[in-house]
Amino acid sequence: MSLLVVGLSHRSAPVSVLERAAIAPEARGKLLQETVSAEPAAEAAVLSTCNRIELYADVDKFHAGVAELSTLLARHGGAGLEELTPHLYVHYEDRAVHHLFSVACGLDSMVVGEGQILGQIKDALAVAQEQHTAGRLLNDLFQQALRVGKRAHSETGIDRAGQSLVTFGLEQLAGRQDVEAWAKGKRALVIGAGSMSSLAATTLVRAGVGELAVANRTVARAERLTAILTEPGSPGAATGLTARAVPMDAIDAELALADVVVSCTGATGLVLTGDAIGAAAQGRDGELYLLDLAMPRDIDAAVHGIPGTRFVDIESLAAASADAPMASDVDQVRGIVSQEVAAFGAAQRAAHITPTVVALRTMAADVVASEIARLDGRLPDLDDKQRAEITQTVRRVVDKLLHAPTVRVKQLASEPGGAGYADALRELFDLDPQTVAAVSRADTRTTRTADRQDTARDRQDTARERA
Repeated sequence: MSLLVVGLSHRSAPVSVLERAAIAPEARGKLLQETVSAEPAAEAAVLSTCNRIELYADVDKFHAGVAELSTLLARHGGAGLEELTPHLYVHYEDRAVHHLFSVACGLDSMVVGEGQILGQIKDALAVAQEQHTAGRLLNDLFQQALRVGKRAHSETGIDRAGQSLVTFGLEQLAGRQDVEAWAKGKRALVIGAGSMSSLAATTLVRAGVGELAVANRTVARAERLTAILTEPGSPGAATGLTARAVPMDAIDAELALADVVVSCTGATGLVLTGDAIGAAAQGRDGELYLLDLAMPRDIDAAVHGIPGTRFVDIESLAAASADAPMASDVDQVRGIVSQEVAAFGAAQRAAHITPTVVALRTMAADVVASEIARLDGRLPDLDDKQRAEITQTVRRVVDKLLHAPTVRVKQLASEPGGAGYADALRELFDLDPQTVAAVSRADTRTTRTADRQDTARDRQDTARERA
């Protein structure tokens, strides 16, 4: 089995295609289930954000895997396969690992270095785990991607280049003004109460808005967010923020009161129409600022032509980010990614041979047990001490004979092109393929425990040889 990713992002597709290809949160579970039900795939995870949709899978056939994953992305999104295909990218094996690690570090983000992608990767893994579609490979891959992303942010200055999409969007709205100076005292409306909307609300509060309304289909979620923003010790409490939660059917009324609107929901249709915004923009003293971070869009694109408004959406953010300066630390992060990809590949190749080594050790233990039982039948007068000494001697001989080949085969298997050593070991020792397959299908924790026990045994053998 091999890692495959098929996807599209702001780098490969226009926002109009990304918008149509977006996969609703409630549809992701079904997408994962259908992916693992397809013949080429054994594991699956989907990474879906406002500017990327990627399907990861462990497949046994490359071409069939690409065809199946592409078809599933089209089926569960809103774009047809013919429209989607020219914009899809495909990464396989080490290139797929490199891609996800780069994404986790913010190198592939619309705003280079932004850290919010780590939370989105964590959520993607959580969904795959809940759906039971993440096995050994994808669990290891996504957990390592999270560690690589954290390492990049802690060991380099990539944060100097990176900022959240929310902050970048607010900077575009503020224009030449400092965001805090621009936001101070304004009335804000945040539509949605998910992770992006929560970040937007928190950012606006810290920037100094005077009033905040949070609209959400589930009002209780909006109430929780406003309570957090105004609890004792919070930035909102320090500034005397007035915050309230409102239902979605109150949006038009709130729109008339707001100076700044940020929307990021999972809705499949428009949340704010051009007519509603046009009506809200009439007769006010200042501009109405609108930021749409949703994919597909929440706010009608026709707002771009409405007088008295300043509108920023994913498309305009993509255009603005193309001119953003790259931090000098980006090259250092790329070096970290390359190191981590090599280390991950070596670990996976070494892990690939573990079931074969475990099966070999199991076979050897069975041979020893069989021969000791046979000895008991031929020499029934042995006392317990003699029997124990003979048993220990036979085991020590077997362990010493297996020590060099098992240690060396792990070293060889961890190197590029080392996958064939597992097959060679099975042939040389005539191991039952079913036994090896049974170990391979074992629970990840069980297999890792066996690997640790095997490593400990190798160390003991080495210590005995030195003694």
